[in-house]
Order: sequence, then C-alpha cells, then structure tokens
Amino acid sequence: FLKSHPEIDIQLTIDYGLTDVVSERFDAGVRLGGEMDKDMIAIRIGPDIPMAIVGSPDYFSRRSVPTSVSQLIDHQAINLYLPTSGTANRWRLIRGGREVRVRMEGQLLLNTIDLIIDAAIDGHGLAYLPYDQVERAIKEKKLIRVLDKFTPDLPGYHLYYPHRRHAGSAFSLFIDRLKYKGAV
Repeated sequence: FLKSHPEIDIQLTIDYGLTDVVSERFDAGVRLGGEMDKDMIAIRIGPDIPMAIVGSPDYFSRRSVPTSVSQLIDHQAINLYLPTSGTANRWRLIRGGREVRVRMEGQLLLNTIDLIIDAAIDGHGLAYLPYDQVERAIKEKKLIRVLDKFTPDLPGYHLYYPHRRHAGSAFSLFIDRLKYKGAV
C-alpha cells in the first residue's frame, strides 16, 4: 500500500486491549472476531483461525487425557490474560452440538502466547491457543492436541472503524486496497 501511495503516512500502534478508536483518535483498529459495538463497521481482513487445546506428555502422565468437554473440569488451564476485561479469556468449545464459551480454572494467568506455550510444555496445564502457534511443538511431540473436534475456529481478524465517520481520502484508499487484495 505504501509503495503505491508514498504520500501517505501510517502510524501503527500495537495494543492487546480493545482500543476505543474514537477517543484515541485512530482511523481504525484491528481485532480478532467480528463482534463489534453497534456504532462500528467491521471488515474481515483475515481467515478464521484454527484453535487447539494442548497439554504436555508430562502433564498427561499425571492427569487423564480429556475426551469430552465435560472432563475439562478435572484439569488445570493456563489462561491468556485479557487486558480489556482484566480476566482470563473464555475458551470457545462445542458442547451438545452448539458453541459455548467456557471459563477454565487454573493457577496461571499469562499475558503472552509464548509464555503460555512454555508453561504448557513444562506441564502446568492445558492451553487453548491458535493452532499455528503450537503446531511446531505438537510435531516435536512437546505438546499433545486434545479435543480437536470440540474446538471451533475463531473468527478471523477484522478492521473496525466508526460507522458515522467521514472517511478521509487516505483511509478510503486503504479500504479500497484491502478489498482489491481480497481481504474482504
């Protein structure tokens, strides 16, 4: 985009919280999933994200391997801390043929995927993470994937911006480029 439009400047800020693009004076934000406030427009810019529940061989030598969602109650979770809510993420699972969000209990609440992977490999519990982040550890047999038929994909990344916003020409060009490249 910048090669085609050298006259445009972009400021990119990475924040793992939910940014209020209006009060922070951003043109747009990017987040996982398409659930937005009613005054926001969301444009899909990425594919769905396959998820995985994983644990280490050491962990499973001390605990049974879960074969159903109801058996997760007997397990420790290594959870991702969500700064927007100040709590752990909820795991999206299939139970009884429908999608549910489950709050898993655990001793570790961590704020990066890398820390969660390390803790899972060290045997501290089960982790719920994007498959591409744990694929290598699974192939190297450091982690074992479980309950894969109960873990639906997460909706992919979306660009969001205020509904009642007058889009400047630079922002409009950016949106058009996303549409042209097939991101939407």
